[in-house]
Amino acid sequence: MMKRTTFIFATGFVLLWNSGFIGARYGLDFSGPFTLLFWRYLALTLLIFLYLALRKRFRWVGWKAAAPNMLIGVLAHGVWITCVLLALDYQVPAGVVALVVALQPLATGAFSGRTTGEQTNLYQWLGVVLGFLGVALTVSFRIDFGSTSSVFGYLIPLGSVIGITVASLIQRRMEVNKAPGKLPVDLAMFYQCLATALVLFLPAVFIEKLSARWEPEFVFAMLWLIIAVSLGAYALMWLLIERISATRVASLFYLGPPVTMFMAWVAFGDSVRIMDVAGLIIVFAGVLLAQFNNK
Repeated sequence: MMKRTTFIFATGFVLLWNSGFIGARYGLDFSGPFTLLFWRYLALTLLIFLYLALRKRFRWVGWKAAAPNMLIGVLAHGVWITCVLLALDYQVPAGVVALVVALQPLATGAFSGRTTGEQTNLYQWLGVVLGFLGVALTVSFRIDFGSTSSVFGYLIPLGSVIGITVASLIQRRMEVNKAPGKLPVDLAMFYQCLATALVLFLPAVFIEKLSARWEPEFVFAMLWLIIAVSLGAYALMWLLIERISATRVASLFYLGPPVTMFMAWVAFGDSVRIMDVAGLIIVFAGVLLAQFNNK
């Protein structure tokens, strides 16, 4: 049975992590998606740099180690969160976005064999197929096929799945092969956040002119996304990994869709339709199937 402290950490992680969808939606009322993310990751880069400098741990690791971590950052942070924000900006409900993004662990598990040599069994592939069917069911009943904007909006979250799946596979390959690019968590996060901020700078400036209304609500949303989500949830995740297996920690991400749907209902009055629930059930069935006989 999960100990009380671990349970508290797990609950805090789930709530903080999934509140990122809600905080992002609040922030989009005052800024474009690229601008919001640029300021967020610029602030994160500076905060992590100060932390490393104060602890005398900051160092240049060379391009051989920095490059793969920067690529992981662009994919896992830049592409993943940008696609989430763009989907929210296209009025896709936060809970539906979270449901699509929940396919990532399934996809990562299924495709890891092709990049690391680890065996991918039939149950994992069936789980991926079932998961995608669950998402397709939910999306098909919400999408307006007569609107190009609606179709595009509901397809955007798939970019998040692709981005973070590729990033996860690169990270996993580095760990399996004991590549020199593997860095301590805090140092790796610095290079990942730095690369994300640099990549987002161009679209933030040339597409959105770095335009933002720095009203109290926007400042609070930014502080929440930076401190509570990016730092708080991430810290809780590593505390959990120290106490329970990585597989059990990863399973907490599957709570994302129902938790986000509930938060979006409370915060914005988003409706939860019967096909949303049906899609959730099918996706969870795919998750269970992927775990079966998974050695």
